[in-house]
Amino acid sequence: MDEKTPPAGPEETTAATGPADSGTEPTGPVKRRGGWDRSTRTAALVAALVALPVTVAVAGLTFNALSPGESAAPSPSESVQALGPKSTVPVEMAAQPLAERPATVCRALLSNLPATVRELPQRPVTAGPEQNAAYGDPALTVSCGVPEPTIPLTDTVWVVEQVCWHASEQGDATVLTTVDREAAVRVTVPKRYEQPLQWVSPISEAIVASILSAGPVPSGCRG
Repeated sequence: MDEKTPPAGPEETTAATGPADSGTEPTGPVKRRGGWDRSTRTAALVAALVALPVTVAVAGLTFNALSPGESAAPSPSESVQALGPKSTVPVEMAAQPLAERPATVCRALLSNLPATVRELPQRPVTAGPEQNAAYGDPALTVSCGVPEPTIPLTDTVWVVEQVCWHASEQGDATVLTTVDREAAVRVTVPKRYEQPLQWVSPISEAIVASILSAGPVPSGCRG
């Protein structure tokens, strides 16, 4: 009895090819040479209609994610700006008379101070703009040419950006005063601004550029 080749299963039909290498036409379904058959075209159209709104939705989500106007959490600068309203009212400060040398170095310091301290904008002062400065509301103040504090040997000093500071708590503020410069600088940081040593970092940079170090200094100030 002649052996017959079993018919090909569904997976073996030549669904996407032309004539086989043998030159005979395939027995399974084939794509029309000019395009797809009707069922294939209908399925493709439905798939395209479904995919279009999905694509638009994904593009919209991507745009929103990249938009600079939207943010999931406030940035550090936004947190600082939220501490209080911006004020341009002059800050009440006293200006003591200075000798020639301290007056010169204090003018140099004031010219080197930044326009902002950690996002707090500089404000005008009522007296001594050549030796005083203020930032933000409540005001963080800077006074140059103040008396250098006398501190106990056991007190802690802090070196911030190469400047040595002594800290004391006074009412609702932390007062930091330099103890290693020829003209002492005092910075008053309201308690509302946490971690007061971080607020004197940009001021320390201006001090290094303007006021020479001078001794003797506490042992804790030596590197």
